[in-house]
Amino acid sequence: MSQCAVVNYSEDPGSVELREVKIPSPDPNDVIIEVGAVGVCGSDIHQWHSSHSWPVNYPVVLGHEFGGRLHKLGENVKGWDVDDAVVSETAAIINADSPMSRTGLYNLDKDRKGFGYGVNGAMTQYVKVPSRCLHRIPEGVSIEKAALTEPCCVAYNAVINNASIKPGDRVLVLGPGPIGILCGVFSKFSGAETAIVGLESDSSRLEVARQGYGLKTLTEGVNEWAYEIDGLGVDVVVDAAGVSESLKLAIELVRPNGTIVKVGWGPDPINFSLDPIVQKNVRLQGSFSHNWPVWEKVLHLMGTGVLDVGPLIGVKMELNQWEYAFNQMHEGKVVKSVLFPVK
Repeated sequence: MSQCAVVNYSEDPGSVELREVKIPSPDPNDVIIEVGAVGVCGSDIHQWHSSHSWPVNYPVVLGHEFGGRLHKLGENVKGWDVDDAVVSETAAIINADSPMSRTGLYNLDKDRKGFGYGVNGAMTQYVKVPSRCLHRIPEGVSIEKAALTEPCCVAYNAVINNASIKPGDRVLVLGPGPIGILCGVFSKFSGAETAIVGLESDSSRLEVARQGYGLKTLTEGVNEWAYEIDGLGVDVVVDAAGVSESLKLAIELVRPNGTIVKVGWGPDPINFSLDPIVQKNVRLQGSFSHNWPVWEKVLHLMGTGVLDVGPLIGVKMELNQWEYAFNQMHEGKVVKSVLFPVK
């Protein structure tokens, strides 16, 4: 039996197409999820354009932001039932005995492989998932919205766990993509005065940040806003853009003894000195992925209505319209595209 899937089949730019792939069967500790919705991530678009900086196991089905219902259970799977509404973490393969995994930081396990690049992802109808990756979707949260739990977890980990933002801090977020906007949301939740920076070409996304989440948005006057209190800069800069120029700007605008959290990816080398980090006693903190406690916190926020991802969703399409959905995000016309399986 086969199913339609969005497949990244080689490292050449543009190497994504619809293909028929085999419907998986569960191993003893796995489940099969019938996908209800799958979000398009910037990393999917990077792989499409071959502008990514991570190894890919070609050919691979794209998609790591997804939710659905349990379709089949492996023989060792306990505590779950067919038709349960679930989302899945992204760490499809880990070494359970690694030091990182043993301390709960399996997102940092060097052997970790994720859906959509290391193993087949969810831009299809059925996806095989280890049962350890499952989380229940709270009552009242649609599968469509729950599919975006993963980018919320990326932002939560960056802002809440790694930025150490305190009420009253001033925070600047660089890049109004999905992760950037969500970082702004969690910064605001933390009691910080928060602004998000974009380009004029980001007007649609900045409108979502402003109207959907009440964030202050900037396309100019960034330096003036950063320095307006005491001339020293902001407490925290979140670099969600990932390009060299955004890191350079972050170093310039963070105050002495402040923090820069880099959550955006970018393969280009830097071409400027990092000495100001030393001179200003600045902490440069990377932030990657997430783990079980982060997922439970984010799902609780969704279930209680505190966090609503609805304003992010600008395109809803079936999988056979994947290219349009990818392009709408790539061109900055929408923040987030969500795809649905072709039945």
